[in-house]
Amino acid sequence: MTAGPDRTPLDRAFFDRPVLEVAPDLLGRVLVRRTPDGPIELRLTEVEAYAGPADPGSHAYRGRTERNAVMFGPPGHAYVYFTYGMWHCLNLVCGPEGHASGVLLRAGEVLDGHEWVHQRRPKARNDHELAKGPARLATALGVDRRLDGSDVCGDPDAPLSILTGHPARPEQVLSGPRTGVGGEGATHPWRFWIDGDPSVSPYRAHTPRRRNSTRRQVGT
Repeated sequence: MTAGPDRTPLDRAFFDRPVLEVAPDLLGRVLVRRTPDGPIELRLTEVEAYAGPADPGSHAYRGRTERNAVMFGPPGHAYVYFTYGMWHCLNLVCGPEGHASGVLLRAGEVLDGHEWVHQRRPKARNDHELAKGPARLATALGVDRRLDGSDVCGDPDAPLSILTGHPARPEQVLSGPRTGVGGEGATHPWRFWIDGDPSVSPYRAHTPRRRNSTRRQVGT
């Protein structure tokens, strides 16, 4: 019989570390989303690290704005941004306060709350596709800008929290370039995923867009 995931919540000290330590260590952890309908639990299988002012791929590369302000706050909070005029993406702030690094949650396996997730993701062909990709993950969990700044290390009844789960073993973790990131940050191997997990999203290289097209906002 397989043991259930460790239900101990991750504390703030977990997130108060360099982003390249936190990101792979999130794999296998359990994200809990509490909704009015009921709780949803998701095992994290794919993430991307963004290193703030030191990272050209980060939203915080050019400094603090109203949009990215949460990234500059204490670790252990959610940074939620809106992209393409239609999708939300969920990130977790880490590192020391003021540093503005964060981890984009790219994919996961739904463990509980399937009924609520299927209502939000009716076009998913199977359970592996419910949260396969950052926009799908946020949609599946009912995450939007109202959760920007949420403390994931606070009240046990808060909208979001992270449980210890079953951390992925080092030999299970692969890394490579981040999806859709161009320019100087294109080759950083800061995307981490669990090898062979069917919920992991396919890699897509950055595609330059025409000057008059809508600029894509990626990463954190």
